[in-house]
Amino acid sequence: MVPNDNEREIVNKIIYEELCLGKIHQESRDYYKKVIHGLIESGAKGVILGCTEIGLLVKPEDSDVPLFDTTYIHAFEAVNMSLK
Repeated sequence: MVPNDNEREIVNKIIYEELCLGKIHQESRDYYKKVIHGLIESGAKGVILGCTEIGLLVKPEDSDVPLFDTTYIHAFEAVNMSLK
């Protein structure tokens, strides 16, 4: 399950024209929350934040289902691997 074409276009625009440049805007945060809510209404039981910058914009408390932040997951596993 993924956002529709128009939502994906806006999501990508926010990533590359804002988040990658260190810009965090409330209206973009609100848009992401709207997209996440739409996915939940469509039956999503969790949401993968599939770009490492998205965690700058949305947090677990912004969703009624688990958010899987790929930045956190990668960092956590890197530490685990280095400690083995």
